[in-house]
Order: sequence, then structure tokens, then C-alpha cells
Amino acid sequence: MTKTAIMKEILPAFPEENIDMFAATSVLQQQAAEIRNLNPNWSSYLQSQMISQDVFDFISAYDVTDTKGQFLNDNRQQSAKAFFSLLEHISKESTIQYVLVLIDDLLTEDRSRVEIFHEYALKKNEPVCGNFLNLLNAADGFINNMSARIIAKFACYSTDLINQTDLQFYLNWIKEQLLSANNEYMQSVARCLQMLLRRDEYRTAFISVDGISTLLSILSGRVNFQIQYQLIFCVWVMTFNPRLAERMNKFNVIPILADILSDSVKEKVTRIILAVFRNLIEKPEDNTTSKEHCIAMVQSKVLKQLSIFEQRKFDDEDIVEDIQFLNERLQASVQDLSSFDEYATEVKSGRLEWSPVHRSAQFWRENASRLNERNYELLRILVHLLETSRDPLVLSVASFDVGEYVRHYPRGKHIIEQLGGKQLVMQLLSHDDANVRYEALLAVQKLMVHNWEYLGRQLEKEQGTSSDRTTALTGKA
Repeated sequence: MTKTAIMKEILPAFPEENIDMFAATSVLQQQAAEIRNLNPNWSSYLQSQMISQDVFDFISAYDVTDTKGQFLNDNRQQSAKAFFSLLEHISKESTIQYVLVLIDDLLTEDRSRVEIFHEYALKKNEPVCGNFLNLLNAADGFINNMSARIIAKFACYSTDLINQTDLQFYLNWIKEQLLSANNEYMQSVARCLQMLLRRDEYRTAFISVDGISTLLSILSGRVNFQIQYQLIFCVWVMTFNPRLAERMNKFNVIPILADILSDSVKEKVTRIILAVFRNLIEKPEDNTTSKEHCIAMVQSKVLKQLSIFEQRKFDDEDIVEDIQFLNERLQASVQDLSSFDEYATEVKSGRLEWSPVHRSAQFWRENASRLNERNYELLRILVHLLETSRDPLVLSVASFDVGEYVRHYPRGKHIIEQLGGKQLVMQLLSHDDANVRYEALLAVQKLMVHNWEYLGRQLEKEQGTSSDRTTALTGKA
């Protein structure tokens, strides 16, 4: 089997494959079009002994030939050597830009050419991405981002993986660039990530550098629809891994994407979000996780949005199929939905609101003890929200829930104290928001009343015992 055939097996055929991942409208491509017209004076570099005669002969011939593909095939070893030598020995920015464009163009024309560079790097016992990783720190934005684009192609198109150290450095660079304010190359950076995450081997590494949280923090803010699409594409690609699909909603991906879905007016953004939701139901191997994802979607008002979509006409068959699939699965989950399932999913989402279960005395009588399950998982989340949330509504509901748990579970006060919840609720007594102060006060009262009720029962018990003794001694009832 050829290396090209192997790569077709490694890289799944995603729907976007017929679309140029590096659109000509991006800033990087506009600049590249201008740089292609440069005419570097290679003779001056030879005369100043910055490049060797072999490198000069190669690049001079390559620049003027109309059959670059054949020329590369005839000079495989010399081509990689020449390009690497130029990047290592020339410092003039415009010439480096030109060389990077040449390399990118030859890789765009034929993916299998990455092996030319890999073969040379292997022979020299050096990392293939070394020169390009160094250029990520260059002062020039075009050099940074064209180097990043070439690294993405080496990582994605080759049968060989880039080593872990280089991968970590590259992923952290991408993350920093995504978080950089007013980054004119944002689309190019996102496209590098789109390419990289098509290979399953790189997805876990991206999560290990807090990649998912980074994507979702950006998507939670105000970004244009093109960046929305690209970053959600990255999330979608990762959900093809069943293990990652099971973990995804721990990052609150469902409520965040549901918000974007309700506001989106671009069909391609709608399509990619629906595809993410479908994967989050289909891909997990654990049925419980799929059920939790369905409930999270119901709570995030996805069913309502689907009903709106059903009234619209979509030309894209994938959208129509996904709407039908999601509708059927979410409707079925609603039928099976218990009040505790609904409550647990809401707590795990971190988006607490005054849904009916919170105010239901029957719910707390029947389910207070279930908050102890999985090593107090839901209680720990409530306490975490009390500590970290800045949303007055979330703080109010979390305080109320802590109070209800204590009121309905005999050992609740002790457990809440152990988890640090009592101190956090008491701190909220001085919160700026009046509703938060009110709910915190009620919760503190319930924490104290729990003690009084316990003491009251003990007194009644002791009084009853004393009365029995008196009856036994006097013989009077």
C-alpha cells in the first residue's frame, strides 16, 4: 500500500474536504499572492557565501521552471536540503517569506511531498518541523503564520507523527494566538487547528493543553460567524473519538453551542452545531452519557430550536437528517426524563435557574439523599458554583439548594460543612445582589434550624423517657 493510500485511511473523509481549508480571502493568502511576485536576488546570497553553490543551482532552476512537480521528483534530496538551508542561513524577512510561500505551494499542490522533507530530516536525524517551529517566534506575523500552516501540513499529511515536545510547543502557540486580542490572522490559526485535529492522535494532546476550554471561552464571547464555524468544526472533529465525545459536556459544550444555535443566521454554523449534537448522542459507548447529553440539550432549549428549524426549508440534506434524528432522540428522552435526571443535568451544566424541581418540596423529600451519590458529585458542583460563579441567579439557586438538602437530609449539615459549603453561603450574606443575600440568609437559617430540630427531638425523647420512668414508679398514667 502506498503512503498516499495509507493517509487516506488515516484521515477520515470529512464533508469539508472539497473546500479549500485555507480560503483565498484570508489575510495570509492575500499577502502570499503579493509575495509570489517577488524576485529574490539569489546571486547576491551566493556571492556573500550565505548559500552554497548547490543551493543556488537548485533554487535558481526551481524559480524559473514550468514543471516544478517533475523537477522536485528528479531532485528529492536536493530540494529538501535547499529549502532548509535557505531558512537557516537567510535573515532577510522578504526572502524568508518568499521561501515559505514556495514550500507551502508545493505542499498544497501535492500532499505526498511532505515525505520529501521527512525523508531528508530522518537522514539528518533532526525534527522535520524544527526550522518552522523556530520561525513561530519571528517578529513578522506573516512568517509566524505561514510557518504554522506548513507545520499543520507536515503533521496532517505525513504518515509520521510530529514528536510530543514539538507538538506541545505548537499547540500552545496556537492556543496563545487564538486568545490574542485583535489577531488579524485568526482565521489562519483556526484553520491550522482544523487540519491538525483531523488526526485522532493529536486530539488528546490538544485537550491536555486545555484546548477545549480555550475554544469554548472564545465561542462564549463575541466572534464573527466564520471563526464560530471554524472553532465549532474543531469541536465536531474531536467528537468522532468516542472517549472524547463522552467527556465533552464536562466543558459545558452543549449549553454554549445551544446559545449560538439560537442566535445563528448562517446555515453552515447551524449545520456544524447540529452535527456536533448528533455525534454527542451517537458516538459515546456509554448509553448513560448519551442520555445525559440528550437531557442537557432539552434543558438548553434545543427542542424548541428544532421545531423552528422544521418550519424552514434547507437545501442541505445533512441538516434535514440531523434535525429529524435529534428531534426523535430528544423527544424520546423527554418521555423517560425523571425529575432527578433533569435536576442532575442542570447542576452539571452549571447554568442554574428557577426550574420547577428546585421549589418542589416533594422533589427534595424523595431525592435529597441522592445528592450523596458518586461521592457527593452534585453537592461538590453546587459548592464549586458557590465559590466560583459570578452570576447572581446561579448563586441564589445554589444557596437555596444547599438549604433544601440540609433541611431534608439528616446528616446534611455535617456533609455541607465538610465540603466547605457553609462558609461559602455565609460569605454570600454580604453579596452585592439582594436576591443572593436573601437566599443565603434562608440557607443559613436552615443550617441552624437543622440543629434546633435535632435538639428538639432529643429533648422530646428525653422527656418521654423521664415520663415513662415516673409512670413506672407511681403506677399513674
